[in-house]
Amino acid sequence: MTPPASNSPRAPPTPRAGRATGRRDDRAAFRAGLLDPATADDSRPGAPVNQVLRGEGFVVALCDSSVPGKDEGLLEDETLERLDGVLAGTPRDIPVLVAFHHPPVALHTPYVDAIRQFGEERLAALADRHPHLTAFLAGHAHTAAATFAGRPLLVAPGVVSAIRLPWERPDTHPHVHLDLPPALAFHVLDDDGRLTTHYRTVTV
Repeated sequence: MTPPASNSPRAPPTPRAGRATGRRDDRAAFRAGLLDPATADDSRPGAPVNQVLRGEGFVVALCDSSVPGKDEGLLEDETLERLDGVLAGTPRDIPVLVAFHHPPVALHTPYVDAIRQFGEERLAALADRHPHLTAFLAGHAHTAAATFAGRPLLVAPGVVSAIRLPWERPDTHPHVHLDLPPALAFHVLDDDGRLTTHYRTVTV
């Protein structure tokens, strides 16, 4: 096998799929049916579903931002403590991506902003201690890219719906578009630690 050229995307030798909890996922059911035991460090059914994926030259920390029984998000203290430990235990020349469902900032879409991730000042303070935290990855809003704690905050597009912006005229649904094609985000992390994201629609 030819070794990767300089600035080529980093890739783990044995890829693993990371699955982060969504806002309505039941933690016990998620852990039993979807979680790869090799990526998680807690087997308690009701505990936050946090995971770590380690690749060749990068780390992805998946944090459970769900709040059982509610639509809004929050990183529990034990999740933040665990994330702090992952970052502290990762050499500073290794980039770390932190992923969760709920974005921790307002995206200027009232429907989503009301159920975003709250308590974000704790996460921002943690990020300040770890300069190799490269970017935040989120879902929930199905649109937008922003910044948080001085880093990119990249929100995945939706596969079923896309958020309706305040100035877009409602048709069949007041909050989301149901007639747009599904889309995916591809994140490319090169050897310089630069993160590039490509968004692609999917023909159905």
